Amino acid sequence: MSVRILALVGSLRAGSHNRQLAEAAVKLAPEGAEVVLYEGLAEIPFYNEDIDVEGSVPAAAAALRAAAGEADGFLLFSPEYNGTIPAVLKNAIDWLSRPFGAGAFTGKPVAVVGTAYGQYGGVWAQDEARKAVGIAGGTVLEDVKLSIPGSLERFASTHPVDDAEVAEQLTEVIARVHGHAGEAVAA
Repeated sequence: MSVRILALVGSLRAGSHNRQLAEAAVKLAPEGAEVVLYEGLAEIPFYNEDIDVEGSVPAAAAALRAAAGEADGFLLFSPEYNGTIPAVLKNAIDWLSRPFGAGAFTGKPVAVVGTAYGQYGGVWAQDEARKAVGIAGGTVLEDVKLSIPGSLERFASTHPVDDAEVAEQLTEVIARVHGHAGEAVAA
């Protein structure tokens, strides 16, 4: 049984260290797991109930919902913008939280990880993302955390997949999401 884990990255910058971390997750996925890096968060309009109408949901939001519907679990990669969650990630969570009580996160395991240039690795933003996705119905894996500080220096010339410590920790995160998702699929 293969488990599909959808990765959402809260940074749109092409050279983002969080995007690189997500790319590393794709490469480090264990046998039986597929980590899929979602492209297209930049095209999704801000959530607005007036445009979230059956039959006329914006194509970019519908595509996100379709990809999330095929996922067995989620890995969210969050940098920290002004001490909190980036708008692009919050917007994705908002779209996936609907329809209320039956959104794409409902009952599926979610882990939030990331890196930031500050000394705490973006923990405030990651905590906010956990809170939002939990309210949106996801089964937040509260004990599965990875906050990597000092991203500007640490990843200046090294991709996260080539950093042995990060690769080991990220592999463990993926394995934990994979395990929880596999249990949910089998149930």
